[in-house]
Amino acid sequence: MKKILISLLIVCIGCKKEHSNLSDSEIALNQIIEKYQDYKGYDEKEYPLGIYTKEHYHESAKFAQTILDELSKVKIDDLNGTDKISAELLKFVLEEQIDYYEYGEYLNPLLSDSGFHVSFPYMVRPLTNYEQIKNYLRKLNAIPVRVDQQLKNIKEGLEKGVSQPKVIFKEYESTYNTHIVDNFEDSFFYSPFKNLPESLTIEQKDSVLEVAELTIKTNVIPQFRRIKSFFEEDYLPNTRTTLGVSEIPNGEAYYQNKINFYTTSTDYTADDIHKIGLAEVARIKAEMEKIIQELNFQGTFQDFLSFLRTDKQFYAKTPKELLMIARDMAKRVDGQLPRFFKTLPRKPYGVAPVPDAIAPKYTGGRYVGTSANSTEPGYYWVNTYDLPSRTLYTLPSLTVHEAVPGHHLQGALNSELGDSIPKFRKNLYLSAYGEGWGLYSEFLAEEMGIYTTPYEHFGKLTYEMWRACRLVVDTGIHAKGWTREQVVDYMSSNTALSLHEINTETDRYISWPGQALSYKMGEIKIRELRKKAEKELGSKFDIRDFHEVILEQGTVTLSTLENRINAYISKTINE
Repeated sequence: MKKILISLLIVCIGCKKEHSNLSDSEIALNQIIEKYQDYKGYDEKEYPLGIYTKEHYHESAKFAQTILDELSKVKIDDLNGTDKISAELLKFVLEEQIDYYEYGEYLNPLLSDSGFHVSFPYMVRPLTNYEQIKNYLRKLNAIPVRVDQQLKNIKEGLEKGVSQPKVIFKEYESTYNTHIVDNFEDSFFYSPFKNLPESLTIEQKDSVLEVAELTIKTNVIPQFRRIKSFFEEDYLPNTRTTLGVSEIPNGEAYYQNKINFYTTSTDYTADDIHKIGLAEVARIKAEMEKIIQELNFQGTFQDFLSFLRTDKQFYAKTPKELLMIARDMAKRVDGQLPRFFKTLPRKPYGVAPVPDAIAPKYTGGRYVGTSANSTEPGYYWVNTYDLPSRTLYTLPSLTVHEAVPGHHLQGALNSELGDSIPKFRKNLYLSAYGEGWGLYSEFLAEEMGIYTTPYEHFGKLTYEMWRACRLVVDTGIHAKGWTREQVVDYMSSNTALSLHEINTETDRYISWPGQALSYKMGEIKIRELRKKAEKELGSKFDIRDFHEVILEQGTVTLSTLENRINAYISKTINE
């Protein structure tokens, strides 16, 4: 008993020493954050793919409200800069957690280009040791439980009118048919077992292969057959035919909630954003017209778009050629980074094709990150499906957006933030910040010298126009009753995107209300802040310092970003 008391005393002394320099508010905030971060709500060993029941979301919402109540008692003015940001971000994510349950988002885990089952292939990675193999097998064997939970939610959503429009599901069968194979060895999920690590003994390899075969045959392929049956017999015949989310129960309030979330602001209505979009489209179109004139092109704006969509010089001949061009562009950008950034991520990235199973529903590409401690790199995925729709003049913009200085640079730095930043912030992604940064990166690439031809400059503008059009069409669909044909016509008239890309993008906007607003709204804010800093600092402005302020605290809301830049300007002026 004496030894226990002495031990407790030592621990208490250690606690006091650890917190001796912290205010009561900072101590309280740290405790609240720890409670939030420690909360799981389920046993990860029992549910290796997570838990998705209605009961779980209800309990998570109640827990979030409890934490929110505790957070409201913390004196924010007593916190240091980093802690103030942590408190603001925690409040933001807790409110979203509550809204996710209140608006029943868990009842609709489907998008035009993704869904609960579409995420399964992301777990397929090279297996380098025995522990990884066991973890991977546990996840594969958990697929039936996740399918059970998600199908139950989707069925309830269908009954309540909370579902996706039928029109977005063209070619959706590829998301499950690809994984329905006769031979287990042909399954994409079996592919990691074809190259097991040499460190395994013969007995371990034999055992792994035996279990892998059984797993693929009993818990993977049959589940995709079940998913196919559900979609084709139950969901698609009964899902809604209306388009905008405002048509579902409580849809108008839900859309405003998504606007607030994806812009990280309560300052905008759908009408506000629609008007901003129309103004941006007009401005960008004027810049595009200048390039057409400089090229001495004989014809109308629409004639020029038709020329870009059809001339063979703007397309790769093979998937390999497209990947090689993308890698060359990415490497050229790598060489420019030290001129523009003080801090670069330790994590490298690779360039690889979008997996065949999901390529038909992807537009151009995507960045897939990994955790800071992972031995895997991040990946810039390039879509090599349907080459006549993959324009080379937009590839520089795509590359800088998805790889560097876009998502890889920002995402990897975010995961590598120091110990003063709580874990939840290192894993946090807010579209207004992340996608705003990605689009700003396309603007920055011009200063880096990445656009080498007038067509690539036009490609940069057409990508910017694409994001500006999103402000118009997203609000058009979900607040103004636009039809799918109106969206396609508007995008076709104002961007040089291929018709395949326009159609896949249109389905995305229909299925994901509000998310498409984040790109342009975030970029507008970052460029606005840079313009302000350049104007007020004059010769004192340093692009590397500016980017350091943008990135050094990781993901933040746009209002926090503005406060940080204003503080940076004030400090620099007074130095």
